Amino acid sequence: MFKYIKIFTAILSVNLLINATAVADDLSKRKDIQLFINEMTEKHGFDKANLETIFSKTRMQPSIIKAISRPAERKPWHAYRPIFITQSRIDLGVEFWNEHEELLKQAENKYGVPAEIIVGIIGVETRYGRNTGSYRVIDSLSTLAFDYPPRSKFFRSELKHYLLMTREEKVDPLSLKGSYAGAMGQPQFISSSFRSYAIDFDGDGKRDIWKNPADAIGSVANYFVRHGWKRGEKITQKMTASKNVEKALLKEKNLKPTHTVSSLRQKGFTDIDKNIDANTLAAVINLEGAQGNEHWLGLKNFYVITRYNHSALYAMAVYQLSEKIHQRHAESKKYNDA
Repeated sequence: MFKYIKIFTAILSVNLLINATAVADDLSKRKDIQLFINEMTEKHGFDKANLETIFSKTRMQPSIIKAISRPAERKPWHAYRPIFITQSRIDLGVEFWNEHEELLKQAENKYGVPAEIIVGIIGVETRYGRNTGSYRVIDSLSTLAFDYPPRSKFFRSELKHYLLMTREEKVDPLSLKGSYAGAMGQPQFISSSFRSYAIDFDGDGKRDIWKNPADAIGSVANYFVRHGWKRGEKITQKMTASKNVEKALLKEKNLKPTHTVSSLRQKGFTDIDKNIDANTLAAVINLEGAQGNEHWLGLKNFYVITRYNHSALYAMAVYQLSEKIHQRHAESKKYNDA
């Protein structure tokens, strides 16, 4: 008899443990998430029971916290550059351009954003759609919204935008996958960016940045022009710091153009393109290169690239990759036309 009691007790203990784990994993039971659910119900008209079902199936991912705590942008330029400026990424960029040349031409004509910049963005973000992320977006945003205090306010807002977005687009919020930070599709838009800048570029009635290259290309171009891209203007150029340059400028990290080109010349920077108007505003972009410190002129269009990712390293990677792709594409066209 005692033997059967022990077996029954063991089974009961296992079942209690399973049930306790299930309750612990049911995020809809957490007070902070209940408050969020109530907010979405009261302010945005969501069905409470439906949201509770969604969050009961959502899972916190500790690996997301680890990933966001070690971003590549903390690396010096000489270590960051080789991640993105590779022969493989250049070759794939030319292939992507050739495959979608007409779409890229249409986007460039409409928005004024060069084809190579659009290709460069998609190349840096997802290797032209080959790596769009493996995390469920609902898991990423929930983990960062509720279990990552340093940026919980931002990601709570993105989670709200995500639920609104999936409702607007008639998509199951449990179905979409993206990066550890909740970025989605070929151009890796976060939820608020999707709602504001994603477009239906081919007119099929859907904004599909996951599988439709037309919408991905058009959305990137739209994002840039909405952030102030200047058609036909220069992006950046390398410059030389003379011995008498103001030392504070060599440590500057401000990405926003605030200096006139003429003032930078006067303060000791040389080799600046003479065709750039003296009153043009620019930033000083300082990078740790393999051969020493590099100094670049950050013009308005360079700043616009940093609105995609607020990092000079990122913007420079996009720019240099785009230049390599543009050169290779031009060479291939010339060879094919010969």
